Amino acid sequence: MADATISAAPTSANAPVPTQPVAATPEPAATNGDAAKDSKPSDDPTSPAAAPESESHSSAQPTSTEAEPTKVLTAAAPEPGATPTVPAAPSTASAEVPAAPLAPEPTPAAVPQADGQSAPPTVAPAAPISTTSTTTSPTIEPSSASAPKAQLEAAEKEEAEGSEPQNTLTKKFTEAEWAALKKFRAELPQIFADGFPDDPKAKDKPITFWGVPIDPNHPKDARVSVILMKFLRARNLDVSEARDMLVSTFRWRTSIDIDAVMKEEFPDDVFGNVGRTFGRDKEGRPVVYNIYGGNDLSKVFSDVQRFIRWRVALQEKSVAMLDFNEIDQTVQIHDYLGVSLASRDAKSKAAASEATNIFQSHYPELLHRKFFVNVPTIMNWIFWVFKPLIPAATLAKMSVVGAGHHTLRKALLPIIDAKELPTKYGGEAEGF
Repeated sequence: MADATISAAPTSANAPVPTQPVAATPEPAATNGDAAKDSKPSDDPTSPAAAPESESHSSAQPTSTEAEPTKVLTAAAPEPGATPTVPAAPSTASAEVPAAPLAPEPTPAAVPQADGQSAPPTVAPAAPISTTSTTTSPTIEPSSASAPKAQLEAAEKEEAEGSEPQNTLTKKFTEAEWAALKKFRAELPQIFADGFPDDPKAKDKPITFWGVPIDPNHPKDARVSVILMKFLRARNLDVSEARDMLVSTFRWRTSIDIDAVMKEEFPDDVFGNVGRTFGRDKEGRPVVYNIYGGNDLSKVFSDVQRFIRWRVALQEKSVAMLDFNEIDQTVQIHDYLGVSLASRDAKSKAAASEATNIFQSHYPELLHRKFFVNVPTIMNWIFWVFKPLIPAATLAKMSVVGAGHHTLRKALLPIIDAKELPTKYGGEAEGF
């Protein structure tokens, strides 16, 4: 009998209490020797010693209150109802949470020492504690470990984005546009070298382009990003094609001598009423007017290259009104009042064709909307004939408007406030 009780003691390595009951249990157990023999550990899977193999019954309620005192005294292990908690005892060395609540289990075996009766085991509360700690601790640890990782990744991403100078316009860039822009900027030193082949120091020399300083070796500037993005978008984010476009633009500006063009004085009696910039649209974009009617077009186009220089100067002045932080495009109104097909000669057609090519090749993505107003019926018909040949993106920016005060107001006032729109086009602005 002493061996039976001692074998139950190792179930709690942390509880010294069971050492006292060992000496007291032999006396009451002597009344039934067969019961004492049955209480020894055996291979019988129904015995308390073998029962710990099954951990799935940890929620069963203890039934030791109906057992005979001798069986309870001789079997220091918990009753069959509490058997699921016994396997946790050997796991005390692993320092896992479920092992802690199981240590007090041997204490019910000490109670019979005093009164010879078996008190109901108090292992039932331990089972919920063990179950709760077992299920919650594994789930808390991964989530608490993953949260800092996610926060770290978010912080790294924010830091990377924060290192890129931003403004209202750059914040609208897509990820694909940013990726193309970074590749494009990396090629700027060579682009400068190719764009200014006569300058051996071009790779390292900053320039002013559209009023914005650009350093080929330090191009991280929000306004520079906006300008470079125009060349990328004009070539569908193809870096190689955008590179060729920018190189061509640099060379063209050198050939036409932009600085000289801006200093040139053009006769006011020829170009004074042909075009000008007046007012802004509702979002702050400059509005550029090209007026072909009411002028002596034979004088305007008598010297095609002079007309081109004048038109380029007008374009440069309108671009100078862009800050490339909030505003980076213009609105154009082309007035054809009084213009007929007969008034267009070979020189005017050549000038119009060359000007169109210049704006498409060297001033990309600077147009927000273009209105053709007071268009004669025959020219309106021609426009619709050639409409299928016009790129969809360009066509979306163009509107052909007829004549008449009401028609003009209906087309222009949604874009331009009445106080910014000249009276001849349906607005309230004077001095045009």
